[in-house]
Amino acid sequence: MLLTDKVAIVTGGAKGMGRGIAIKFAEEGCHVAIADIDLKEANVTLDEVIKKGREGLVISCDITDSNRVCDMVNAVISKFGKVDILVNNAGGVAETDPAVSNSLANIPEKEWDKVLAINLKGAFLFSKEVIPHMKEQKFGRIINISSLGAVHPPAVHPHYHAAKAGLLGMTYDMARELGPFNIRVNAILPGPIRTPFYDPLFESKTEEEREAFFAELAKIVPLQRMGEPEDIAGAVLFLASELSAYVTGAVLPVTGGLPLQPAQH
Repeated sequence: MLLTDKVAIVTGGAKGMGRGIAIKFAEEGCHVAIADIDLKEANVTLDEVIKKGREGLVISCDITDSNRVCDMVNAVISKFGKVDILVNNAGGVAETDPAVSNSLANIPEKEWDKVLAINLKGAFLFSKEVIPHMKEQKFGRIINISSLGAVHPPAVHPHYHAAKAGLLGMTYDMARELGPFNIRVNAILPGPIRTPFYDPLFESKTEEEREAFFAELAKIVPLQRMGEPEDIAGAVLFLASELSAYVTGAVLPVTGGLPLQPAQH
């Protein structure tokens, strides 16, 4: 197994990519602590971790609250004695009318702050809390889940994409700072992944309309399919394990081939 007796924190581990990552880690011998506000779904993930023979922990955590984040990390240290891996996966888009969110000039300041906090500040707070422990043990792996939209926006979502781009900048800085302590920091750029991220689009749609949407989206992907949480989990496993022992400060696209690059002449 690639992560035998390692301990990981996965933020946003209740469902979607976070659940896929947690289960994949457990399959590879890792104990998993899940930080999320959706306790019902987080406990479903925990059950899957336990079925794989690993220990787990679910903590209700607002990742934008420094006190809650500190309490979560301390709880993990208390239970497992260490934190080897942090996956900053939690994130989300605005809940307001897309017609508002899709124009920078129309975004309310409060909404900007909220989206930046969920997608960027939370990763900062968790990293800030685990780094001292990782430095002490001279071992750590931090994987930041950004978005293809950070570098190649498929639509206009300025605050979301700004936050995800900020994660890339933070990844580069952290890799430079923490390399001497044997702490590797890398980022993933997910492309179109079939997760609850898309659920707000289908609140008044039929199942047939949902499937038609995903089928059309898949057509623009060179691999001709939507990604699944397991696709992201495999890439995160690579960056969390010794398979990537000489990789830090890297940004790995997991996009099915997007964006298509122009032909070279």
